[in-house]
Amino acid sequence: MTVAESQDPSRPRAPEEVAAELARLMPRDAVYTLRFLGESQHRLRAHFEEVIARELAGRGVTAESHPMIRGFIETHALLLRDFVLSGVAMTHQLRLGEIERLLGDTTSVLSVDIWDDLRGHIETAERQFRAQADALPDQLEGYRAP
Repeated sequence: MTVAESQDPSRPRAPEEVAAELARLMPRDAVYTLRFLGESQHRLRAHFEEVIARELAGRGVTAESHPMIRGFIETHALLLRDFVLSGVAMTHQLRLGEIERLLGDTTSVLSVDIWDDLRGHIETAERQFRAQADALPDQLEGYRAP
């Protein structure tokens, strides 16, 4: 498929085509990143909640003087946690080819599996959007030109 064909809005593209295009770009665009889950995320958030509460208390802002401060602390602790975890994820990335070499995947089974997942998720996303599309015109009325 040519670039012009892939950009023709009058020609609907099948999920398989989109998945194939993305699979072609995987050697350049797909990376595996380090991601912390579960208790690690909770502990890091709790750490930042303690840091923020301590720093604010040192400046005269406490739960007694500011009864609604807990929401501020929780929100900002999440932001700091996500900043740390995103930074770690960005500095610890492996490209698809590197993962395939590490796994000894000489037949690119991993790439085929990823293509199949892409296709399936694209189909699901399209199906879910279509299921909600009838309600969109009313919801988008505020976007209409005056």
